[in-house]
Amino acid sequence: MKKEMKWLIASDIHGSALYCEKLIEAWKREKADRLLLLGDLLYHGPRNDLPEAYEPKKVIELLNGLKDCAFSVRGNCEAEVDQMVLQFPIMAEYLLLPVGEKLIFATHGHIYHRDHHPFLRPNDILLFGHIHVPVCEKRNGLIFMNPGSLSMPKQDTPHGYMTFEKDLFEWKKLDGEVYMNYHWKEEED
Repeated sequence: MKKEMKWLIASDIHGSALYCEKLIEAWKREKADRLLLLGDLLYHGPRNDLPEAYEPKKVIELLNGLKDCAFSVRGNCEAEVDQMVLQFPIMAEYLLLPVGEKLIFATHGHIYHRDHHPFLRPNDILLFGHIHVPVCEKRNGLIFMNPGSLSMPKQDTPHGYMTFEKDLFEWKKLDGEVYMNYHWKEEED
């Protein structure tokens, strides 16, 4: 029997070594095959306070340790110099993940988001970060998902991440506790 690939999905580390270390712990606990990062990896951004344990050089070291299984899209805080120090691709505006007849369009969320998105088919997913708030919303046949923020969550939401395996998305706190899930299957007529 063929094993389904398991993804760990996280966003908005913003240079926090503390929360990047917690991501690595979650990665090991989850035994995920691939890591998908939705941008804003190293820099905190001019509108944000410094996150706890702001150590971008340490985050570089930690993330480069996962270079063989990591993918990322460019956040609004990424610069070309970030790509020079990270050993996996981070500068694409979006990533397409075909899953059977369906598609996941992964992006940071500062360009493509719920109110401005590319043409997607019904039941496709727009997966984004940027707003630091977990989302699972179906609107006009499309599914919008956000894992929230790893280091600087907003609106009293937990520090967390998502996993995706087979047809199940799970939103998890950093200790692995599931607080929301979604089964991605064809909608019944």
